[in-house]
Amino acid sequence: MSAVVHDAAAPSPPASEGARGRASLGLAVAVLLVAFNLRLAITSLGALLDHLGDLGVSATTQGVLTSVPVLCFAAVGATAMVVTRRIGVDRGLIAALALVAVGLVLRVLDGTPALIAGTAVACSGIALGNVLIPAIVKEHFPHRIGTMTGAYSAVLSLGSAVGAATTVPIADAAGSWRVGLGVWALAAVAAGIAWAPYCRRRDPQRVQVRHAPLWRSPIAWAVTLLFATQSLNAYVMMSWLPSVYADAGFSDAKAGLLLATSILIGLPFFFVAPMIAVRMGHQGHLVLALTVFTALGWTGLWIAPVDGAWLWAALLGAGGAVFPVALAMFALRTTSTAQTASMSTMAQSVGYLLAAGGPFLVGVLHDATDSWTLAYTLLLGTAAVQVAVGYVAGRPVRIADRL
Repeated sequence: MSAVVHDAAAPSPPASEGARGRASLGLAVAVLLVAFNLRLAITSLGALLDHLGDLGVSATTQGVLTSVPVLCFAAVGATAMVVTRRIGVDRGLIAALALVAVGLVLRVLDGTPALIAGTAVACSGIALGNVLIPAIVKEHFPHRIGTMTGAYSAVLSLGSAVGAATTVPIADAAGSWRVGLGVWALAAVAAGIAWAPYCRRRDPQRVQVRHAPLWRSPIAWAVTLLFATQSLNAYVMMSWLPSVYADAGFSDAKAGLLLATSILIGLPFFFVAPMIAVRMGHQGHLVLALTVFTALGWTGLWIAPVDGAWLWAALLGAGGAVFPVALAMFALRTTSTAQTASMSTMAQSVGYLLAAGGPFLVGVLHDATDSWTLAYTLLLGTAAVQVAVGYVAGRPVRIADRL
């Protein structure tokens, strides 16, 4: 994989007066509103997954639905640089929001094909937004990378929690699962309205560039693998945690509330973790501490899913803060906005591709054994890998220094 970057020996060009002016409160609010939409489509579906099974959606289709997000993130994320070169980062983000809104409407039309296709379209928009936001933060908030990464990660997590906690009550109140899923298209439209003022094309900077093959960098691969392991854990949790709690005897609404609680408890960790990361000499120690929380959460669910339900949810939420730490590494390990976008593209496309089979495999293992035991074994194994690659990715060096 190649990336077009500025010459490694030269610092990033200073932002123009216009760019500095745009790095304002209004821009920050718009970024956060976009972030709010980047998981809603996934957790809202996860909250209703068991209900859809009762309505006749097969276990195989449910497994496909849980894997669609990471597959889209891998496939569509890889095209983000093409979109950026053609229409720019800002217009790329409005295109992402349009895809989210259209997909959320499409998937509530009649039939399983529409459900799968709509989920794919919405997740394609999310994938594009996932890649573009780190580059926007690098460009417009170069001295507040930790703060902005923490803020948009926390709001992204808040959106996850809202989707998990309120989708079932909304569906019950409306008497229709379609309303419970489709209502979130309004949130994407609202974010698009907020982002529209910043959707103007900028003249491309005329700079000398060279090709830097990120795939030759051990640091880039370590960041990518770190992103892959945390993604696998996160999407297994968002897709299957309500089902784990339902199997333990909780109602669908209570199971969704436990998932939402997990996400909400993670909010302060999501906000603080990247700010700590940018101040640390080596981020591997932080990855270790957060991964221990994740491992304890899965172990607790394995041993005592009912008695410690709230504690395990809290630990999984805290451990999920590896996600914003990995996002911060996109900027910390790179030297320019272009290279940050390239690192984001590589990590998210390859990382999500590696993680794509996780939710599906967990579903297959559960169906084959009627137990979550093998799934927990798999998840604890990925935690060990996460610690190992975290120590490589966390070394205080930049990719350009090694190429």
